[in-house]
Order: sequence, then C-alpha cells, then structure tokens
Amino acid sequence: MLEPMLLRSFLAVAERGGFSAAARHLALQQSTVSGHIRRLEQGCGRRLFLRDTHSVALTADGEAMLGFARSVLETEARARRHFSAAKLRGRLRFGASEDVLLQGLPDILRDFTQAHPGVELELTVGMSGLLHARLAEGALDLVLAKRPEGDARGRTVWREPLVWIGRLGYAPDPAEPLPLILLAAPSITRTRVLEALERAGRAWRLACTSGSQTGVDAAVLAGLGVAPHAASLVPQGLATLHGPGLPELGEVEFVVQGARQGGQGARRGPAAALAQLLEASADRLRRPLSAR
Repeated sequence: MLEPMLLRSFLAVAERGGFSAAARHLALQQSTVSGHIRRLEQGCGRRLFLRDTHSVALTADGEAMLGFARSVLETEARARRHFSAAKLRGRLRFGASEDVLLQGLPDILRDFTQAHPGVELELTVGMSGLLHARLAEGALDLVLAKRPEGDARGRTVWREPLVWIGRLGYAPDPAEPLPLILLAAPSITRTRVLEALERAGRAWRLACTSGSQTGVDAAVLAGLGVAPHAASLVPQGLATLHGPGLPELGEVEFVVQGARQGGQGARRGPAAALAQLLEASADRLRRPLSAR
C-alpha cells in the first residue's frame, strides 16, 4: 500500500493542489499520477481526495496519510543515504538563507555529514538573492533559499505566507508612514514588500536596513518598526502583525537548487544527496503554523 512511488505522487498532489501541477513537478503524465492515487486509495480502502472540476482537497483520511507518507519517504531516503554513503566523496559548497539556519537545518546537516563522512561540507549563510547570484557564478554547488518571484528554477521544498512581524504589543499607526526594517538589496522580501506597499498606496519610511536577518530581527525586537518574514520562521519574542495599513504580502517559496543543472537542481554526487534530504525534510525546516 505504502509504495514510495505512490506516496510521492500523493504528496505532490496534496502540496501543489492538483493533478496537473503534480504531474509537471514529477515529470510524469497526469494519467500516471491519477493512476498512482487510485492505487493508493484502493490499497488503503479510503478516499484520500475530494475532487471537482475546479479543485482538489484532502479528506480526513488524506490528512492522516500526509504524515504517514512523509515518514515513509524520509525513512526510505535515510536508507538510501546509509547504503550509498561509502560512494560519496568530495567537497560540497552549500548555501542557506539565514532565516532557515536556526530551525531544523542544523540537525539535517548533522544527519547528512554522519551519513556521508567522506564529504567535506562548506557552509555559506546569507541573503537569498546573494546566494542565487553565487550559485550562478559557480561559487556554490547547492542552495536552499527563497525563490525570486517569476523564477522557475529550483525545486520547491515548501511554500508559505510572507507576513508582517513586530515587537510584542507593537502596533504601527495607520495614519503615519509605515516604519520599515528591511534587508539590504538584493533581497527577495525587500522587493516584495516595496511592491505591495506601492500597489496599496501605503506611505512608508525606511527605519532600518541590515545586511543580515539577525540584524533585521534585532531592530524589530528593539521596536524600530515592522519587517517581512516567512510565517513559520518568525523568531521567538516577535509577533505576527495584522491590521489596517499592512497589505497582504502573498506567499514565499523556499527552493533547493543545484549549479549547472537547469531548473531541476543537482542530480548527482553530494549535492544531489543533500538536495534529496532537504526535499524530504520540509517539516523539520519550519515550525507548523498551527503551533504559533
């Protein structure tokens, strides 16, 4: 019943909201993905999706299957890494955006280096825009970072809302220009915020600029203003803000992308092994939104 091939199709449909999108992600025919879901539903004797002509939604049993599927695929990935560990050697230049660093990434990197002791890991932490630039220059082999809007490269690890954050109890005055705390350019969230404010006609002023996410978080904690942040990665002590004068910022995608491999990411060697682990470990990289 829990064949990894079927579970990959199930997760792709659930995470991408449809069979066509799942088929494109998996590079399969839509009929193949539909067949996988049908076999999985027959195997477990339960209906996993509610379908109509416009949408696909998980049933209660489908929600339960999400956890089982992720657990099985992560176990399979660990087994593959264990038995292929002896084959992997060399240096891996990996870049990660700063906001994911203090969530589950350290544990994932520990698992990777324990499984592949022959790989020398070189870690670069920085803003997503700079990491993508270094990847394009050939200075990195793999990145885990936000994807620029309109860029189709990389494989989505997860997608979530981009929200406003502020100090606990802080409420910006809607009658005054919004005090912004932003990363220095090039920053994907900086661009997104300024475009959203322009569309909304909201006046703003730049209260603080930082070259690091840690600096942005410190300025927010000091009460200097508001900043954008991925919803599940909001640091302890800071709050998600809502209200007049705070326009919606849409969603942000975190992707894994390898060098010189087009939009599909690295396909071989240490970079491929870490990319597969990151894709299988999305739940470890963020806090559930319901827990916030």
